[in-house]
Amino acid sequence: MTTAIATDAGAVRVPAHHTVTKRLGHWTTAREFEVRSHHGFAVLDLRSPRIPDGEIRIDVDLDRAVLKLLVADDAVIDDWDLHRVGRGKVKDGQGPGTPGGRRIVLTGRMRRAEVRVHRGGVAILSAMFSRAYLDDLRRAHREGGFPTVDDPTRSA
Repeated sequence: MTTAIATDAGAVRVPAHHTVTKRLGHWTTAREFEVRSHHGFAVLDLRSPRIPDGEIRIDVDLDRAVLKLLVADDAVIDDWDLHRVGRGKVKDGQGPGTPGGRRIVLTGRMRRAEVRVHRGGVAILSAMFSRAYLDDLRRAHREGGFPTVDDPTRSA
């Protein structure tokens, strides 16, 4: 897993140009992100308890790309300030079960792109089908513990 790049404003930059970029498990403690992708695919896991309480802001610039967000069951997605050009959409099949969870604000621009929101078991499966999960399983087996990529709320 590659390290995240922090900007001067404190936001974490996640580039995914013509590639697949996954940030899973306990990868950050920031609450502000910049995702830039052109013909790419980015996955951000925002379920970690190490991310401080409060609003999470994600500024996106997506061009024919996909951003997958792995969030908690009660997270609220606010896409009011997200500008869509073409056939862009935010897919959140389940939606929050109860309002009042962590608020995730999406801003920026999408051009023929989409944001997919995965919660609960779907988020766990999305994390499990990754190389990072296999590496985490090997680490947990070697050190004697539990993997945390699939469920960051579980202690190692």
